[in-house]
Amino acid sequence: MRYRPLGSTGIDVSEVSFGAGPVSGLMTESGLAERLAVVSRAVEQGVNWFDTAAGYGAGKSEAHLGEVLSRINAPRPLHVATKVRLLIDQETELRPLVVASVRASLERLRLPRVTLLQVHNSITPRRGDEPTSLTPEDILGPQGVLAALKELRAEGCVDHFGLTGIGNADSLRTVIASGDWATIQAPFHLLNPSTLVETPHAFLEPDYQGFLRDAHALGMGLFAIRAYAAGALLGATPSAHTLRTPFFPLALYERDHARATWLTSALKDDRLFRDVPLQELALRYVLSQREFASAILGFGEPSHVDAAVHVSDRGPLSTEELAHLSQLMSQLVAAVPA
Repeated sequence: MRYRPLGSTGIDVSEVSFGAGPVSGLMTESGLAERLAVVSRAVEQGVNWFDTAAGYGAGKSEAHLGEVLSRINAPRPLHVATKVRLLIDQETELRPLVVASVRASLERLRLPRVTLLQVHNSITPRRGDEPTSLTPEDILGPQGVLAALKELRAEGCVDHFGLTGIGNADSLRTVIASGDWATIQAPFHLLNPSTLVETPHAFLEPDYQGFLRDAHALGMGLFAIRAYAAGALLGATPSAHTLRTPFFPLALYERDHARATWLTSALKDDRLFRDVPLQELALRYVLSQREFASAILGFGEPSHVDAAVHVSDRGPLSTEELAHLSQLMSQLVAAVPA
């Protein structure tokens, strides 16, 4: 396993991190034996970062991850990151909601503290512009989310603060610019790299306008999420979560699947990539962006861990391969418009 520095935290994080979200279903639906087998394999392979959230399976992911980690004797320190998402339908004080959520998360995780606590809400100009979105003022105001996070850190419940990079790019930039955040995780994959990479002008689905470049310039640690576009780049059928989530809905998955299908066909006769599985190409593309500390992946069985670590061990794509892939993606945008 390769490791990279996580921004300015002083932590070296495995290039491949364990995502305990609901897409794979492992931490929300599977039994203890299955969960223990996959997490054990990840730890054996050198994975040292585990990402969960209170909202994954209404607390199931945290509880199941906490149970499994309590049964494992890891040869190295393991880091757990979780999240708080506030569901607000009226004016209310935010700090008590954050504190209550985090205390419940720690109880489910069976931990006295977590390495990272992240804001899980989207950030937009107005509340509710996107599902569960908050405003920059909600985050940064004197009685806002950040104030609660600082209170929890003072109590020893959390080491670092992070953001989930979804919402409005300018609103995200406002929050990032406060300088109070150690990390940010955001969607980044071959079909939509716009959180970090400048994309073709015709790219509209959605265009995140490169806000991760601002975060990287401030020394924040970057995590890539949705590296396989919720399974579209794996040729998988939509997960049960994809069928019901309002955040990355089925319609987006179907459009990503159409683009992935075009790309699979194009690669069959490609001079550089015809012998490279799309799954490998997708992950190596993410890990070729040196700004990222790690890609957070969901795993359903031990072989999925082995496959991801094998790809990580292959190393980044060459300059020639990245330039050629950029040309292919420009052709894709023209061939399969948003």
